[in-house]
Amino acid sequence: MYFSENINFTQELPVIQSSILNPSTVSSSAKFDRDRFDNSVMQTYGRFPIAIEKGEGCRLWDTEGKEYLDFVAGIATCTLGHAHPALITAVTEQIKKLHHVSNLYYIPEQGQLAQWLVEHSCMDKVFFCNSGAEANEAAIKLVRKYAHSFLDKVEQPIILTAKGSFHGRTLATITATGQEKYQQGFNPLPLGFAYVPYNDITAVEDAIIDLDEGTLSRVVGIMIEPLQGEGGVRPGDLDYFLRLRKICDENKILLVFDEVQVGIGRSGKLWGYENLGVEPDILTSAKGLAGGIPIGAMLCKDFCAAFEPGNHASTFGGNPFVCASALAVLQTLEQENILHNVQARGEQLRVKLRAIAQKYSNLFTEVRGWGLINGIELRSDIELTSIDLVKAAMAEGLLLAPAGPKVLRFVPPLIVSQAEVDEAADILETAIEQLTA
Repeated sequence: MYFSENINFTQELPVIQSSILNPSTVSSSAKFDRDRFDNSVMQTYGRFPIAIEKGEGCRLWDTEGKEYLDFVAGIATCTLGHAHPALITAVTEQIKKLHHVSNLYYIPEQGQLAQWLVEHSCMDKVFFCNSGAEANEAAIKLVRKYAHSFLDKVEQPIILTAKGSFHGRTLATITATGQEKYQQGFNPLPLGFAYVPYNDITAVEDAIIDLDEGTLSRVVGIMIEPLQGEGGVRPGDLDYFLRLRKICDENKILLVFDEVQVGIGRSGKLWGYENLGVEPDILTSAKGLAGGIPIGAMLCKDFCAAFEPGNHASTFGGNPFVCASALAVLQTLEQENILHNVQARGEQLRVKLRAIAQKYSNLFTEVRGWGLINGIELRSDIELTSIDLVKAAMAEGLLLAPAGPKVLRFVPPLIVSQAEVDEAADILETAIEQLTA
């Protein structure tokens, strides 16, 4: 998450003591105690001064009863919004049946989910875990395993990633992330990563030449986002990705697409790579896969499925509960033709944002995105930041997220309506007027 400001609470956080043993005594209107929260929860987030209590559709309510239009969706995670009937039914039925069992045994729900993903993608095999960072960690391990198993005498495999990227918070994935601010304070970082500018194919070609030293040290993988999310909502260039695929084929390099944020319909297509007409060898997914239930997946093609029993594992990965949840989300996307809504509402939102950018050209420079992941960029020569706009919109009842210090990100649930997009644009304009008054 990008939020890093030290923002003080103005509301109290919930006090739940021994009453947790008796659910009937827990009130939904329980007061919030900031001190209890701060004394117990590690301060790794700069939290905004609201406490969310409930949600429905694209709406959220805080503990004070204030209503918000949610264009954050848990950072592109709540695919079907909040309290969607399909997800409620799935989790209720599955928790009554079986919620967890070890991967020592076959899990039917896991097999069904894997089959759905394989049938609806260019991939052949699936590994399940719990988050996007874990999915990317699995991809990194698979690239290295493939290099050691199938490429001659590669002792020091190198994975190229893009500057401005974001791949997770583990040691390996912050190292893969091409932004120094996420790496500071965590040295020594793992070896085996190098960085190139995004959408710059010449830089990729030069890096491969510079880093390859015979067969001992060489580039064996390129991990990249089809659209950079945390890096400022920056879509990939079609020609860049076509040439990237060609370079990988010619040099026996595995092409890994991090679709943790852009996948599962967020881009207007089920997968981000479909917008580029380029198939990766490995694909990672998480966020929207189960609509807010924690799950991650690393998918790959048969030729690079180098893992063997004992090479990788996850205790909770692919358990019956999360897989049933993901199946419900994916089947609902398909049955209700939600991708059509993503395309229509995304275009509507971009038209609205471009109109705002034009009206306030002294503040904004560009609108960009795919489907329902969009950003509006602030001018670099003004003091106003994305956090300023997030706070102003929040005060007016609209939840937005930053994507860096100068980009405001819009990632509503994929079920967002035409009226709600219009409402979001109106609220944003009101917030801008308040800021600039």
